[in-house]
Amino acid sequence: MAVLEIMTTGHPVLKQIAEPVEFVNKKIRQLLDDMAETMYKTDGVGLAAPQVNVSKRIIVLDDGNGLIEVVNPEIVKKEGAQIGLEGCLSVPELFGEVERYEKVEVHGLNRNNKKIKIKAEGFLARIFQHEIDHLNGILFVEKLVNPNEIMIHKKGQ
Repeated sequence: MAVLEIMTTGHPVLKQIAEPVEFVNKKIRQLLDDMAETMYKTDGVGLAAPQVNVSKRIIVLDDGNGLIEVVNPEIVKKEGAQIGLEGCLSVPELFGEVERYEKVEVHGLNRNNKKIKIKAEGFLARIFQHEIDHLNGILFVEKLVNPNEIMIHKKGQ
């Protein structure tokens, strides 16, 4: 496994719509492993493949209840609304409030090419939406409830 470099604001891959994965093979499984290691080493709760310069529809996330890996994730149901604070490994030191759905149902594939369905609410639903936005070339700063109230937090403060 390896810790991958995280692309930050301004890198063109972050604005691209990621390509679907045709088949989860050994290379994709290795990418999933490396993405998870990168997410944990950088204290993230989610990571999308474009953030590590791979324009593929792959995400990993962990809301504190264990690793979730989804290939070709798609939100098929959504309900309710929540506003919460978000940050992003690709937009270092900036935080702001974003409105998201309270509940989502996500369909996709696991690392063994099996179809999966995940129902998420609250924080986990927020992470799914944030990471899937990355697959569509959208950063959280484009969805701020109040763009004038962005917060800056430097490490060590």
